[in-house]
Amino acid sequence: MNYLALYQSGELLQRVREAYRRLTVCDLCPHECGVNRIKGERGTCGAGLKPKIASANVHWGEEPPVSGTKGSGTIFFSGCSLKCAFCQNFPISQFGNGEEITTGELATRMLKLQRQGVHNINFVTPTHFLPQILAALWLAIPQGFSLPLLWNSSGYEKVDALLLLAGVVDIYLPDMKYSDDAHAVEISAAPEYRFINRAAVTEMLHQVGHLQVDDKGIATSGLIIRHLVLPHGRAGSVDTLQWIAANLGRETHIALMSQYFAAHEALKMSGMEHRITVDEYDQVVDVLEESGLDNGWVQDHDDI
Repeated sequence: MNYLALYQSGELLQRVREAYRRLTVCDLCPHECGVNRIKGERGTCGAGLKPKIASANVHWGEEPPVSGTKGSGTIFFSGCSLKCAFCQNFPISQFGNGEEITTGELATRMLKLQRQGVHNINFVTPTHFLPQILAALWLAIPQGFSLPLLWNSSGYEKVDALLLLAGVVDIYLPDMKYSDDAHAVEISAAPEYRFINRAAVTEMLHQVGHLQVDDKGIATSGLIIRHLVLPHGRAGSVDTLQWIAANLGRETHIALMSQYFAAHEALKMSGMEHRITVDEYDQVVDVLEESGLDNGWVQDHDDI
């Protein structure tokens, strides 16, 4: 069942109501802050009741099946449930820079991007605004909205929250950042990241399956996992890739990223204050190939 069918059956409106109910004691992300966002209280992510966005534009820098030939309609939300020391977008994710809008205005931005001809609507760092996104979708559908929806997240997600997105999201694009919880806490303030993240991507795969593309190579549904190689093996790349192959399947699409650089607080962290080396990245590429993960994308050494 897709979101149009959910809308017609009334199920989508029920999910909007359930999602907003959860805002009264917010438990949408693993931090489970319990604040009443309906009354304006704010937890770890810094979000209140209204959605807050940094931008809503056509984006060409995503994976080829996502950006395609017409671009991805990217809506970048302010705030984040993680506190990554190296975040390149920290003014948006951690300082909360952006524009607070209504759900009606969010629906309008989605419809405007659709008129611009993009392949999909790409919600970036969306977890803490899940209720508002569902509400905006409910408002946009009767105005003609029909594009695939892409959930572009840190992968630090609760399964019971993801269930609200079943049949709504067409394409999941999560990170798998860490395989060691100590590093997840030290670098991103994300307790139990390994367990939570692996349960989340398993649920995502269950909902949408492996990546499917149309006859022009444009993504229509499925899962793409992003993994950023960190200095000195702190991402646990070997363990993560081997787990993906064994538990999600070798057909899983992986975007193996090499563009780490020290931004924000990482400049002060021992071992994190420099880029990765070519050898560090190549070693992970070797593991990717040895694991039989042949679908996806690696980056040129020029990106290191």
